[in-house]
Amino acid sequence: MDFFDTHAHYNDEKFEEDRDIIIKQVQENNIKYITVVGYNIESSIKAIKIANKYDNIYATVGISPNDLKSEINLEKIENLAQNKKVVAIGEIGLDYYWNKENKDLQRDIFLKQIEIANKLELPISIHTREAVYDTLDILKNKIKVKNNGIFHCCPLNVELIKEAIKLGFYISFSGNVTFKNSKNADKCIETVPKEKLLIETDSPYMTPEPHRGKRNNSIYVKLVAQKIADVKNMSLEDVAKITLENAKRIYKIGD
Repeated sequence: MDFFDTHAHYNDEKFEEDRDIIIKQVQENNIKYITVVGYNIESSIKAIKIANKYDNIYATVGISPNDLKSEINLEKIENLAQNKKVVAIGEIGLDYYWNKENKDLQRDIFLKQIEIANKLELPISIHTREAVYDTLDILKNKIKVKNNGIFHCCPLNVELIKEAIKLGFYISFSGNVTFKNSKNADKCIETVPKEKLLIETDSPYMTPEPHRGKRNNSIYVKLVAQKIADVKNMSLEDVAKITLENAKRIYKIGD
């Protein structure tokens, strides 16, 4: 069975020493597809470079709410997004956990990047942390997202998930659903219909149990899939197949 890790950061410096070795290993372990996600200009350029080097690896480009102190060049993001291996604008969104002092700027840059996605007919990959109300307000009342998108490493908030699904978004679960202290994980997984489910690692972060504390990689996406299989009373093979097909649909990837 093949898996699709829909959100990983092989453009992160934590993979600088052994990136090619790790990617080879994960591909040999049935991780057929990976999306390398940008979070600022530099990482977006690197994501495209990695995607162009490998078959079945794709890229996203964007400026995350945690990277607004670096270069904010939205024209550059729009230009990068026209590369043939770019499948989404992201990760973009709001983060009031790490950044409380620039909420207006975060909302403005989020909106402007959604406009780029709409212009280029691309979905978006959303990062939201302790900003659920404002994130939903933007998506419901400020701008219509033409090509839907993904709540990446979705917060384990049942009401957020219900509202996101009403808006047509996909819900991507990461290693946090396996954590022993994770609240609402089962309920959140139960809430998502099969056709809106995605899996990711957020490598090198968010490593699932029993490897928590180690550097994450795409092989561990199988542990996220297994958690979903257990909660939904499905086979691992079915979860792999469904989430792979869903990812290819949202990212518009053909065989």
